[in-house]
Amino acid sequence: MKSHHWPWTFLAFSLIGLLLLVAGIAALAGVLKGEHPLFGDDMAGWALIVSAAAAFLTGAFPLALRRLAEREGA
Repeated sequence: MKSHHWPWTFLAFSLIGLLLLVAGIAALAGVLKGEHPLFGDDMAGWALIVSAAAAFLTGAFPLALRRLAEREGA
């Protein structure tokens, strides 16, 4: 039986996405308003959340390719 490993790119982009998501929620909650002038705008939080979604989708590609390769027996 073959061992199934997560692609390291999937793990990296998932971690980046998680950090962006947490920062986006914190920015929307107003926690980061005093940290940087750009976080004073509510759109900064939404931009971080959209970037998190993009990072999750970017990490999904290597995972899907790995699953397809395993299905074909490569």
